[in-house]
Amino acid sequence: MTTTLEQLRAGQLAGTRRLKLACGLSEFPREIFDLADTLEILDLSGNALSTLPDDLPRLSKLRIIFASDNPFTELPEVLGQCSQLSMVGFKANRIRKVSGQSLPPLLRWLILTDNEIEALPPEIGACAQLQKLMVAGNRLRTLPEELAACSRLELLRLAANQLGGLPEWLLRLPRLSWLAFTGNPFSEAWETAALTHTPIADIRWDALKLEQQLGEGASGVIYRAALLARDEHAGRPVAVKLFKGAVTSDGLPDCEMAACIRAGDHPHLIPVVGKVKDHPAGAHGLVMELIDPQFTNLAGPPSLASCTRDVYGADTRFEPASVLRIAYGMASAACHLHRQGVMHGDLYAHNILHGGQGRALLGDFGAASFYVTDDQDFRSALQRLEVRAYGCLLEELIDRCDWPTADADMAARLVALKEACLSEDIGSRPLFDEIASVLSQLTGAGDRDSAALAAV
Repeated sequence: MTTTLEQLRAGQLAGTRRLKLACGLSEFPREIFDLADTLEILDLSGNALSTLPDDLPRLSKLRIIFASDNPFTELPEVLGQCSQLSMVGFKANRIRKVSGQSLPPLLRWLILTDNEIEALPPEIGACAQLQKLMVAGNRLRTLPEELAACSRLELLRLAANQLGGLPEWLLRLPRLSWLAFTGNPFSEAWETAALTHTPIADIRWDALKLEQQLGEGASGVIYRAALLARDEHAGRPVAVKLFKGAVTSDGLPDCEMAACIRAGDHPHLIPVVGKVKDHPAGAHGLVMELIDPQFTNLAGPPSLASCTRDVYGADTRFEPASVLRIAYGMASAACHLHRQGVMHGDLYAHNILHGGQGRALLGDFGAASFYVTDDQDFRSALQRLEVRAYGCLLEELIDRCDWPTADADMAARLVALKEACLSEDIGSRPLFDEIASVLSQLTGAGDRDSAALAAV
């Protein structure tokens, strides 16, 4: 909750652990230091700040700082002196310079999306705790080789930069699981080819009647709508996603739309009906099947504390049959995507819609990336990277299932599969077709899309 400067100055916030001020600040309020004994999270986003005070380390318990949507031109070096600081978020500033001195020793999560950064400092390799690095929408041409020392790095967003390729060492990071790299010069041809060879119906804007808003994310707004076709489908309910056009933490909305189209049809993906044509404001949009409202997100997104792992309700439990069905469905969907040269990039429970009894649909292609399937080594490396993300999902499902004694062997085989997916010996991880084969045996190969796996 946003507080006011008046409350702060009046001493009404004594003892607070979290402070959010968004009131046009051009200078750091000195009264914040009155909270030095308790303040852990400081959010100064949406102001007019360009500097932080040299004595910021007086906030000795500060763990998290956000300063997005400010006119900073460099990441303040004083951050590197904050001994407990683990999360730094300076999205949508004007930052061009990131000094090695600005990186705090316990840095775990760094968000520098939508800035003007041309290089990351080599000192980032000393950030041994780094798990999440989000630098989409900058001007990076290369990555420092020292980043290879960040063995705990799990999520990396590189989309919409000026990269000429992915360094070989990047795909050897032992815990990297969620990667996005669309919108770079080296991937442009793949993105163009993906759309060129994937025909899709055009649906005129005036053939759609928008109804209520269903949701909103970083990349766009989703509405329930009626498709006013002049045939037996007149009035057919659909969902329409209108993209905002600005860079998100994951990448570019246009690339998300391209990935949704390229993904094609699969029983565990949300079907795409067509793309919007002739929107009056020129907005891009997709028309998709309307999903039964009983489908809900399998989990919530990672929290500030969990960093890279999803958050489930305290009472969330799954039946063994549901675990197997979800696990098989997602492995099957991933097989299909990689056959199309698409890496989802955000294979998480919070991007899975669950309709109960293991019915599951994978959505949200905001972090998806394209690649050429002819390069077998590159294809395998990207698959094995995403297999680790799948292993995290499988671990979460297993941990929330009570296995009957009669299913002990099945549970043991699932645990072994999970451990293989999470192995830090990347070359030993199974590919998605191997995973699906194991799960197909455990489920009796009853899933209707099992035939598609043989083609992968």
